[in-house]
Amino acid sequence: MAGEKNRIITIANQKGGVGKTTTAINLATALAAIGERVLIVDLDPQGNASTGLGIDRRNRELSSYDLLIGSHGVAETVLQTAVPNLSIIPSTMDLLGIEMEIAQQNDRVFRLRRALASVEARSYSYVLVDCPPSFNLLTMNALAAAHSVLVPLQCEFFALEGLSQLLETVDQVRRTVNPYLDIQGIVLTMFDSRNNLAQQVVNDVRTHLGEKVYHTLIPRNVRVSEAPSYGKPAILYDLKCAGSQAYLQLASEVIQRERQRRAA
Repeated sequence: MAGEKNRIITIANQKGGVGKTTTAINLATALAAIGERVLIVDLDPQGNASTGLGIDRRNRELSSYDLLIGSHGVAETVLQTAVPNLSIIPSTMDLLGIEMEIAQQNDRVFRLRRALASVEARSYSYVLVDCPPSFNLLTMNALAAAHSVLVPLQCEFFALEGLSQLLETVDQVRRTVNPYLDIQGIVLTMFDSRNNLAQQVVNDVRTHLGEKVYHTLIPRNVRVSEAPSYGKPAILYDLKCAGSQAYLQLASEVIQRERQRRAA
């Protein structure tokens, strides 16, 4: 496990379209904006976090694929983004073949953990790992490497059903490969205050999970949806929009929880 000088947070939910990547890039940007040195590891073959931070596919000569197969380390694969204090190890479609390449290796679930134990990785105060929308070897690597998992949860009818599956997965990972993994928190996304069902989902999740649920609600917001097409986090695209302000609040909560954890 990488040292406590940094905090490795995996952003995961096996359901697609819940705001994982949006949360990864905007939380990372908000943390960077208050002076934290932040690294995103893009483990989704679609590479949306990389695109959303303005990393052209032609500039991704090395990627998280090279990191996982062990041909290159963090120092060689990392790229600086346009956001001060925020770097990324980008993704390419090569990741689609990673299971075939390392499936027979004894250390197949620990490749990312080993890479993030490097001196270069430990120089970041936060490492955020953006996962694909499925439970596969990539997600397993992300959970095995992390100190904690942050779960974006869409405010919709089937939210709790998918969440229970994810919590079972986290328990399984804790029992088998990473006894230190904890739940960083549940962040409720795509909240629409005009929708009675959305409010009911918020109430249900808070009833079931209590303090694990962040107070901040991430609203449905057109500006947040538009931002990736400009290669920018929403916080840079439109700082004053409701979505950007919510991600700044979320970053504040994340740091507050980290302080409480360290004090305890």
